Amino acid sequence: MSAQTATKGASEQPFSMKAIIAPLMAVIVGMIMVILDSTVVNVALSGFQENFHASLNTVQWTFTGYTLALSAVIPLAGWMTDKFGSKRIFLITITLFTIGSALCAAAQTIEQLIIYRIIQGIGGGMVMPIGMAMIFRLAPAEKRGAVMGMLGIPMLMAPALGPVLSGWLIESVTWHWIFLINVPIGIVGVLIGLKYLPIFEQNKAPALDILGMILAPIAFSSLAYGVSEGGRTSWTTDNTLTGLIVGGVALLLFIIVELRHKQPLLELRVFRSSDFTRGILLTWIVQIALFGAMILMPVFLQQIKGYSPLDTGLIMIPQALGSMIFMPIGGRLFDKIGARPLALVGLTVVACALLLLSQTDLDTPLGMILLPLFMI
Repeated sequence: MSAQTATKGASEQPFSMKAIIAPLMAVIVGMIMVILDSTVVNVALSGFQENFHASLNTVQWTFTGYTLALSAVIPLAGWMTDKFGSKRIFLITITLFTIGSALCAAAQTIEQLIIYRIIQGIGGGMVMPIGMAMIFRLAPAEKRGAVMGMLGIPMLMAPALGPVLSGWLIESVTWHWIFLINVPIGIVGVLIGLKYLPIFEQNKAPALDILGMILAPIAFSSLAYGVSEGGRTSWTTDNTLTGLIVGGVALLLFIIVELRHKQPLLELRVFRSSDFTRGILLTWIVQIALFGAMILMPVFLQQIKGYSPLDTGLIMIPQALGSMIFMPIGGRLFDKIGARPLALVGLTVVACALLLLSQTDLDTPLGMILLPLFMI
């Protein structure tokens, strides 16, 4: 398939998995960078404290600021792609993320690093939704399970391998390289995307929902800030309550505005579909469970069990191995038996794994940590 072929024309030809390998690689490269940076910083927190002579509370904002920026810009992804085209916006966001990575590597103070991480998050926030949308438009409905299985490998491997890469780079060179490594990857991603991503048939952009565009970032970033502060300090502190109250009010206003707007920034009316609503709720629960374990385990292993950054990363490898083995299998089974049986089995396994991890303490043998990590 030519990079300049519109999706409409491509869909009239017989589907070939080989035809979407190159576009899929462009999307995968972008997603790997964004997901990797969601976990790669966790192993480096102690190093940031030492290098910048900062407290843990301050250093944690390198992760929190990144997450806030991600959540703030995601709602804009749909309108931006309708207005300027998915290929163009996807490449721009990868470029912005790459520039943010280079700036992070050059940071001289913890304040600079936090600001540059926010720039990274602004670029990375749109990569995931736009990339997923492009893959869905490239693959026919009957093959989406197999395609998502291929896409799921790097999506789940990246956060699992992030601590390994981070630990190795910190011990072998310096913490700067956990960001510098994104620069060549980003350049390769842009070059592949320029050559192989198709120009999709562009939808007519709706009138810009100004009020929704203002309320969405305030709501999502404030709620994320409040939850972060609540978990970091206390749920009754002024910062926590301010974030939750401002975010809650903004979210309520956002919902009202979107339901009344003829061309909303986010089409919330899709939640009238019970199947869609259940799917979204299930996705939220799974993401909370999986990413919570991915973030907390490196901190536990390094700060409580006393492992080095590299050893911590190596212990996390079973997560990547489990993803490599079962994600393609799950994708193919999805095409044959549907989502419900797979979801029930998968959630049961994850629940058992998290139950085992909840019993972990200083005396827990390493094998009893590796097994549930593999199950996750």
